[in-house]
Amino acid sequence: MRTAISSLELLTPRSLREALRMLRDDGPLVPMAGCTDLYVALNAGTLTSRRFIDVSTLDELRGIGRRGACLSIGALTTFTEIRRSALVGRRLPMLAEAAAQIGAVQVQNRATIGGNIGNGSPAGDSLPVLAAAEATVVLRNEDGERRVPFSAFFTGYRQSVRAADELIVAVEVPPIDGRQWFCKVGTRAAQAISKVVMAAVRGPHPRVALGSIAPTVIRVPATEEILRATGSLVDAQQMLRTEIAPIDDVRSNAAYRRRVACNLLARFWNETADGAQG
Repeated sequence: MRTAISSLELLTPRSLREALRMLRDDGPLVPMAGCTDLYVALNAGTLTSRRFIDVSTLDELRGIGRRGACLSIGALTTFTEIRRSALVGRRLPMLAEAAAQIGAVQVQNRATIGGNIGNGSPAGDSLPVLAAAEATVVLRNEDGERRVPFSAFFTGYRQSVRAADELIVAVEVPPIDGRQWFCKVGTRAAQAISKVVMAAVRGPHPRVALGSIAPTVIRVPATEEILRATGSLVDAQQMLRTEIAPIDDVRSNAAYRRRVACNLLARFWNETADGAQG
């Protein structure tokens, strides 16, 4: 049964400063912006939260630019904006590719990168990209900002280190040395939740990140080390089989996910080899 709207409370700040004050004084509140996941839960009747803060009008959280050497993306930046950004295309093409595969155009127009991070679904298509990119999540509250390495942000399924009085305000990505790669495997070519999603970088220190495999997005350091040290795809695939412990759920099963992950690793390594067609 759908969630009763009358049972919900919504606060609407007019500025980032006011939003942070509300989070401190009137919480706990769930931040909402594009609502592409929240409205699904609302319609399904699975929404457990009852008090929300609408941050969708806070222009301070929008935009793509540079912060020192890093690529900086505001939390309210939509995936359409990411997909169309020339700067993202140059600096983080695997994120542009992920943005082009997140739902339909309507979803890309509303869904935000901050929402994808904050929602914390292991199937979030941007999350393996941010893991492989070794991004930093920028959090802010009334007392100031703190920066959390993406690898340390999630603590469990849809759980993170974000405090109740904090907002995700941006994500920052340092320069990446190497060829970037992204692939999503789902039931359909478009508008499907991923069964397995991989983002990877082939450089002096290879990076491989996987989504829809575990309760959170994961890196596979032992597999990465084999690729770095020996470049042996066969050995790396064997390590990957043992390094991951895929989940069973309504979309797929562990055996399928393990097999697909190994196949994706091979595609990544072969397609980013010297002389491969990019």
